[in-house]
Amino acid sequence: MERREQPVVPVARLAAVTREQFLRDIYPRRQPVVLKGMELGTCTTKWTVDYLSQAEGSKEVKIHVSAVPQMDFLSKNFVYRTLPFDVFVQRAAEVKHKEYFLSEDEKYYLRSVGEDARKDIADMRKQFPILAQDVQIPEYFEKEQFFSSVFRISSAGLQLWTHYDVMDNFLIQVTGKKRVVLYSPRDAPYLYLSGTKSKVLDVDNPDLEKYPLFVKAKRYQCFLEAGDVLFIPALWFHNVISEEFGVALNVFWKHLPAESYDKSDTYGNKDPTAASRAIQILDRALKTLEELPEEYRDFYARRMVLRIQEKAYRNDYG
Repeated sequence: MERREQPVVPVARLAAVTREQFLRDIYPRRQPVVLKGMELGTCTTKWTVDYLSQAEGSKEVKIHVSAVPQMDFLSKNFVYRTLPFDVFVQRAAEVKHKEYFLSEDEKYYLRSVGEDARKDIADMRKQFPILAQDVQIPEYFEKEQFFSSVFRISSAGLQLWTHYDVMDNFLIQVTGKKRVVLYSPRDAPYLYLSGTKSKVLDVDNPDLEKYPLFVKAKRYQCFLEAGDVLFIPALWFHNVISEEFGVALNVFWKHLPAESYDKSDTYGNKDPTAASRAIQILDRALKTLEELPEEYRDFYARRMVLRIQEKAYRNDYG
């Protein structure tokens, strides 16, 4: 199939703004934006490889290890391993490894979790208390809205799968550089979803024989340098490529009423409870349609789609 390019829209880059400016001028637009020059504390200068290693010592951390740069959560092309934090940091900063699990050029990724990942949220102040003292998180939301602070370390060249989160968040790039590709929630029909994740792993060179509609998705893109903060609104798909070894912090907060969220969600990626119920009802409706002959099933399925569009689609969606 002939290669077609996705339209690319640069994500807006703005100088540091106050909380009031963010809430008045940026937040209501529900668009990603990069904020530069934010006051983030001493982390941007202190967090060298040696400092990170010494600060949290040999506490054990569970990490992702992949023999290939593109990690795929759907096919699970990586393994989980445990390493002392100081050893992990040194390895993640290397390009070639003398000691390794899969291959000498394997990639490492830490996504911090709570003490009990099934019950506890990630909170850097609890899991990495010494390093947390170096960070000043932009408090552009109410304290009771805070959900989690996720500490992340990535090898150079690592690419994470495209996915969406159900909460607003700041991606704070403390050290290193990242390229982030984003897609609007409106382009979900072109992203070949499986749950919250896209099946299209390589967003730069997609298989258009397998994913022909993907080219219709409008691609937003930005490059993050040390000290940059990317606002990612809830439901915006994002694919993150670490161009260098780097350390980052995600801060998620609840912008819907607290009761809207699944109480068992420790990662912040379960659909709101009303959405989950609606999907279950739809699945039952589709199962019921199977009782009809194909011609009737097709006709009433199309009527259902039209009804959903009429009742639930936004007309002003940019």
